[in-house]
Amino acid sequence: MEPKIYYNNVKFRLKKTGEIKNWIKKVIRSEGKEPGDLSFIFADEENMLKMNIKYLGHDYNTDVITFDYSKDDFIEGEIYIGIDTIRKNAKKYKVTLRNEVKRVMVHGVLHMLGYEDKNEEQRKLMKEREDYHIGEIK
Repeated sequence: MEPKIYYNNVKFRLKKTGEIKNWIKKVIRSEGKEPGDLSFIFADEENMLKMNIKYLGHDYNTDVITFDYSKDDFIEGEIYIGIDTIRKNAKKYKVTLRNEVKRVMVHGVLHMLGYEDKNEEQRKLMKEREDYHIGEIK
């Protein structure tokens, strides 16, 4: 199944979406799973904050919120991407906007694949997997 990309109240548009979708499918398959019904929704800061409060109890902005509906070996769900926060982080970490978008997209997918980032050891492994998969796409 083809990943879908949506935009919710943002001017941002992802370039080379076919290439990104193929990359996401490759990431999922390389981890031994199959892509299912998967949506990426680029949202503004206001909507991201509302979702973070409502669903996670966090009263701050974030770059990604993942809703995992995976079944068996099929990776399915919604990944909300806070493009405003990503823009700030790209400047902060001195990386391109495109690179930071890819990092956040793969981060959400990795959560669906079972990776966590609740402690230092998990965060280190998550970062290693992000870096590995980002290296697979230009």
